[in-house]
Amino acid sequence: MRVVNLASGSKGNSTYIETQQVKILIDDGLSLKKLTSRLNEISVNILEIDSILLTHEHSDHIYGIKAFLAKNKNAKVYIPAFVESFGLPDIFQFPPSQVVWFTSSTFFIKDVLVNAFVLPHDSHFCVGYSIISENRKISIATDLGYISDDTLKSLEDSDILYLESNHDEKLLIKNPKYSAYLKKRILSKNGHLSNISSAEAINYLVKKGVKQVVLSHLSEENNTPELAYSTVKNYLYKNGIIEGKHICVDVSYQDKIGTIFEL
Repeated sequence: MRVVNLASGSKGNSTYIETQQVKILIDDGLSLKKLTSRLNEISVNILEIDSILLTHEHSDHIYGIKAFLAKNKNAKVYIPAFVESFGLPDIFQFPPSQVVWFTSSTFFIKDVLVNAFVLPHDSHFCVGYSIISENRKISIATDLGYISDDTLKSLEDSDILYLESNHDEKLLIKNPKYSAYLKKRILSKNGHLSNISSAEAINYLVKKGVKQVVLSHLSEENNTPELAYSTVKNYLYKNGIIEGKHICVDVSYQDKIGTIFEL
C-alpha cells in the first residue's frame, strides 16, 4: 500500500491511498488543477483514480468532486446511504451513475476492505474510514469534536492514522478574528479536535498498536505544524511515551503534499 495526504485544512482536503488493485481518494476539496498537480507529484494520473470516499458534505471536502467526476467518468464516489434522507443529493449534484450509496459500515472495493464509522461534527453527516488491505490498516478521522470509545476502537491497530489536531485552545480563545459563536462551535463536541485532545487519543492508541500518526486538519489561524507536533510530543513524553521510539508523529499541510508512506 501507498498513502499520502495531498492537502489538509479548511481550504481543501484529500488523501490518496493505493493498493495493488485500486487507487482511492478520501475526499476531494481541491480544484481540478490542484488535484492534478499534486497527483502528478507522486506520478499518478487523475484518470487512474477508481473511487472517492466522502467523509461529509462541507465544501473543503467536496469542492472538487463534481469537476473530478466530469473528467474521470469511470470513477465512483462512495457516500453513506442514510445521507439520502437529508436531501443532500441536491447539494452534491453528482452524476447518479457515478454515485455508490453504501448501506453497510463495511464493504469491499476490489482488494480493499473499507470500514466506515460515524464521527461527531456539525454537518448533516460525518464518517471516518479505515482502509484495510494485505493485513495493513490506514485510518482517517478528521472533523470531529471529540473521540468516543467507539471511535478509538475503530482506530486501534492502524499502521498509519491521520488524526485531527485542529487548534490550540489558548490561541483559539484569544483570536480576535473569531466570534464568540464560532469559538463555541469549534470547541463543542460537534466541532474540531484540539491538540491536547488529539494527544490524549494518541496516548491511548500507542498502546493499541498504532505506530505512525499524522496530525491533520490544522487551523491556519489557531495552530501551527510546530505547535501541534510539540504539544503532542510533550504530552506523550510526560506519559512515558517517546516520539520516534514508541510512535512516530508527522504533520500534514494545506499547501503541499505530506510524507509518502509505503506499507
